Amino acid sequence: MNKFTLLVVFTLLLCLTTVSAQDKYTLSGYVRDGGTGEELIGATVRILDLENTGAATNAYGFFSITLPEGEYRIAVQFVGFVTVEDTILLTEDKRLDFNLIDNTTLNEVVVEAERQDQNVTDIQMGVDKLDMREINKVPVLMGEKDVLKTIQLRPGVKNGGEGTGGFFVRGGAADQNLILLDEATVYNVSHLLGFFSVFNSDALKDVTLYKGTQPAEFGGRLASVLDVRMKDGNMKRFGVSGGIGLISARLNVEGPIVKDKGSFSIAGRRTYADLFLKLSREESLKNSQLYFYDLNLKANYKLNERNRIYLSGYFGRDVLGFQKVFGLDWGNATGTLRWNSLVSEKLFSNTTFIFSEYNYKVSIDFAGNNAEIVSRIQNYNLKQDFQYFINSENKIKFGINSIFHRILPGKLALENQPIANSKENNRYAWDNAAYISHEWKPFKRVGFEYGARLSTFTLVGRGDFYSYNEAGNVTDTTRLGNAEFGKTYVNIEPRVGINLLLSEKNSLKAFYGRNTQNLHLLSNSTTGSPTDLWIPSSYNVRPEISDQVSLGYFRNFLSNKLELSVETYYKWMQNQIDYKDGAELDFGENVESQLLTGTGRAYGIEFLFRKKVGKITGWVGYTLSRVEKKIEGINNDEYYPARQDRTHDISIVLMYQILPRLSVAATWVYYTGNAVTFPSGKYEIQGQVVNYYTERNAYRMPDYHRMDLGITFDGKKRKRFESSWNLSFYNLYARENAFTITFEEDPNDPSKTQAVQTSLFKIIPSITYNFKF
Repeated sequence: MNKFTLLVVFTLLLCLTTVSAQDKYTLSGYVRDGGTGEELIGATVRILDLENTGAATNAYGFFSITLPEGEYRIAVQFVGFVTVEDTILLTEDKRLDFNLIDNTTLNEVVVEAERQDQNVTDIQMGVDKLDMREINKVPVLMGEKDVLKTIQLRPGVKNGGEGTGGFFVRGGAADQNLILLDEATVYNVSHLLGFFSVFNSDALKDVTLYKGTQPAEFGGRLASVLDVRMKDGNMKRFGVSGGIGLISARLNVEGPIVKDKGSFSIAGRRTYADLFLKLSREESLKNSQLYFYDLNLKANYKLNERNRIYLSGYFGRDVLGFQKVFGLDWGNATGTLRWNSLVSEKLFSNTTFIFSEYNYKVSIDFAGNNAEIVSRIQNYNLKQDFQYFINSENKIKFGINSIFHRILPGKLALENQPIANSKENNRYAWDNAAYISHEWKPFKRVGFEYGARLSTFTLVGRGDFYSYNEAGNVTDTTRLGNAEFGKTYVNIEPRVGINLLLSEKNSLKAFYGRNTQNLHLLSNSTTGSPTDLWIPSSYNVRPEISDQVSLGYFRNFLSNKLELSVETYYKWMQNQIDYKDGAELDFGENVESQLLTGTGRAYGIEFLFRKKVGKITGWVGYTLSRVEKKIEGINNDEYYPARQDRTHDISIVLMYQILPRLSVAATWVYYTGNAVTFPSGKYEIQGQVVNYYTERNAYRMPDYHRMDLGITFDGKKRKRFESSWNLSFYNLYARENAFTITFEEDPNDPSKTQAVQTSLFKIIPSITYNFKF
């Protein structure tokens, strides 16, 4: 019997021993938005008569609580909604659904005395659940509401630099974040080279970031999981909402398919920056392209009270082109078909089939000779997840996951050359996993969550796979036939956490978790660009592995209106990848010959002080951290800073409701410049000046800081129509932050070299009109 089987048996036996002989019954149901009929994720159902007893709704709005027979007072809460209280007599299993009222629909602002305290009582730590209303108020570039830009304002999460869409979590690289949209993987989250993200906030329902130890149901990435859920659609009535800004417009249509049984939501967005190019006097700009679009689609239908199906998809594309000389387009496509089934009052099932694809194409015209670079990654994913609610102290999650990957790392095609007709060198892999986790509260003030994930990753033919020596020369070739299995990696990923409730207002949490990653992004940039290459683990590239320990203290004040958290972590990383010094990249099948692997470490401490209630809300976050790599063959085999290493990172976000219809929001950010490799000197070879480089990432970009301001004026609410104007100022005091620094010959003295800084933005005002009816 292997370790994983022993863990399953032990968990089940432990759960059985916790069941009392006293008669117990189950209260279960869904918590919904009373105005739209959409299920609310993370709503709490509290038993007021029992201390620290209750449940939170899962990702589909379902809850289940098993209690001894008796009469109970219950309270149902969700941020931004009016709390519902009721009294129930539990003498048999009972199904009870709750519909909450959005407090913004009332004539006066409702301030609740008792607020949710999941940050203290929940076992999980390092979890950040974003409020969609906050996202709508935080000022961002060009006034475009952006989930990713808001996430980057939280401690432990760092952006990639001015105007970029990538982000880093606790020392992880940009590709070490698992980004899910309705459970489908999104491989590139950037529009317009990172100035905007692929997430249209009008189409989103819930956003949760796991930056600590990930729950066992997630796997495949080392750093974090960003779980984004799309709106299901209004089951009560048809509605239209949208917005018009300076460079983009968006529109969302939703409504019932059959009232209270099924609904749909369609959201589209497009920039019209390319239309401004047509107004240019320059012919070269008139014939250029610069735009993106995306489309979110979702529909659902209740087959009966226990079964429901969902179908959702995302389609997005960016197109950049300069006349016929250069072209770049890239995009994502996802599709999710899901079946939710309530097998019993205690057992919830979710069966999902998922498709996702990311691809790009670069076109270049060299004096009439066309060249193309193409790359693609596709996934076909089948998941089966279960949640078993044993009682209020025990909850089990378990399931399996099988993914088939089809990857074209990169192909260079030259017109009128033999290579243009060559077969694509696709790579195939089969990724499987099984997991189980147990949430257990044996005592009123102690809770555990533990489990494990067993993952396997297998290369699948057809093709030739190479092994290389330190010089990058092929030492061995493995040839796999069609559908023949090759190298297989097996990993067990244990995860365990504990929450010690010191009192009703504060708690201490500790976690340990291991994660593995078998898909790797090869990039020369800090945050990733559309032309980066994805490669699978192979005979030459081993799975990346991380082990993280974290410790946190959580404290609430003033009836949970103020929150304070302090989290510290240390992460060990194996099989970290970096390019060799002077690597030669060719988009071919030998790209692995230019790679080196080694170890890494990341450690830091994060502070968050947050105010959630009142006219003034917001947060202050600070991160002190370090990220280093040690790879044989780089930097004299000594530790060196990773490109995403930043010592200090500060964010301040304030939102002030001046009047019922007038609010203002401001953000200020400061962080240490990214680690970069600059020349330490120069020398001359045959009349050519060549830069001389020594240590890897031994220098720093200048420190970065910026203030943004947003003002929102809500129009007068009518029965079926709402509107608002948003005026925002990006980089309010016009700080010239460095985007790049290049080294050029001093025109006044050729013997000297000067550093030239390029800055993207000074102050950028924008105005957006939003509407809903």
